[in-house]
Amino acid sequence: MHGVAIVGGSGYTGVELMRLIDAHPDLRLMAVSSRQYLGRPVADVFGALRGRVELSFSAPDAPELLDGVELVFLAVPHKAAMAAAPGLLAAGRKVVDLSADFRLRDAAVYEKWYGPHTCQDLLAKAVYGLPEFYRHQVRRAQLTANPGCYVTSVLVPLVPLLRAGLVDSQSLIADSASGVSGAGRGAKMNLIHGEVHEDFKAYAVAGHRHTPEMEQELSLAAGREVRLTFTPHLLPMDRGILSTIYARPVAGAGEEDARRCWQEAFADEPFVRVLPAGVLPQTKHVRGGNMVDIAVASDPRSGLLKIFSALDNLTKGASGQAVQNANLMLGLNETTGLLGLATTP
Repeated sequence: MHGVAIVGGSGYTGVELMRLIDAHPDLRLMAVSSRQYLGRPVADVFGALRGRVELSFSAPDAPELLDGVELVFLAVPHKAAMAAAPGLLAAGRKVVDLSADFRLRDAAVYEKWYGPHTCQDLLAKAVYGLPEFYRHQVRRAQLTANPGCYVTSVLVPLVPLLRAGLVDSQSLIADSASGVSGAGRGAKMNLIHGEVHEDFKAYAVAGHRHTPEMEQELSLAAGREVRLTFTPHLLPMDRGILSTIYARPVAGAGEEDARRCWQEAFADEPFVRVLPAGVLPQTKHVRGGNMVDIAVASDPRSGLLKIFSALDNLTKGASGQAVQNANLMLGLNETTGLLGLATTP
């Protein structure tokens, strides 16, 4: 049994981590922190965990937070993770960071989108935690940067196609729609029920913070600089992401070539499902699970490929992927605790 702790357990990713760890046969949650709920029983804040998680929230810098702990999940906002990670690593703990603080390799790019980075020496040491493409590096990592939810939905289908040279790297467009839990658990006027119910809207149209993360990984896959046109949308539902990506095929490649490329790339991947021709992803089919469903269809009028992906933004898009990374870092089977089916309806 491997002891783990969560720093920042009061948000949606924190409670999702607790849900997954509770069902994990090889992980034991030793501590969870929250400044907001300091001293309160976890079950008083999250009733779904009553009778299962008997801990109370501790301070994020409490010494007992590391007692019996091998790995720490940082489920804290951007900036807070870079402050916490050095001390945890110095104490000999492995770290999975769910924020954006260590995802970008170039400090200047980070600072353009997020502000000053105070822990730049760790950027080169952090491993980008998308196991489908960086599994071997994650196994050896002390610090893993868990990818963003929008990013995962775009990278999983696009990276193999760019590596194979099947799509033009200079004409990529992605439209992604996410449930409101992707914006976090904090009280915000634009996210209350009366504002989002029966509404559907785009946001951050001048540039979303996840864009440079996508471009970083897509450029590595293509072997040249990639510029992506990305537009996020807010869906009036709790959780889930559906992405639609438009790509121009190269040298006459079509949807069968794309599907064949995916089938080869993901043949042994436990959490990627390549859907058959004529079947499109749906968020209900991945809700609460760690799967990514991908599909492709050609548009005979424009000649473009329409690429689709669906995932749960809190599971494969955040906490499920974090547990997947933790499994690798702790020498466990990657799928342990993550093979539960999606909830339908």
